Amino acid sequence: MTEVLPYRSTPVFDQDTLPAALRTRHNTKAGVWGVVRVLEGELKLTYLAPPSEHLLTPATPGLIEPQQPHFVTPMGKVAMRVDFYDQPPPPSAFSAPQS
Repeated sequence: MTEVLPYRSTPVFDQDTLPAALRTRHNTKAGVWGVVRVLEGELKLTYLAPPSEHLLTPATPGLIEPQQPHFVTPMGKVAMRVDFYDQPPPPSAFSAPQS
């Protein structure tokens, strides 16, 4: 069985460098899953369909399904990135980071 790895990752953004495009409604393309990883601090992930909000931390990444409208909001000082997959991410993508 082949290990499922992200095919691309964003740079690490902080509360100042987080692009406006990620702070407003957007979605992934068809066939693309995103895993929002918080490296430091907290980030609110808001899904628009179906509507819900989730607080992401280094121990709690967030899943974006293909074409799912969403946006993120920094909750103070934060460092984060998004990993993109061309198939559903494996359960290991949601494990707490190893120190």
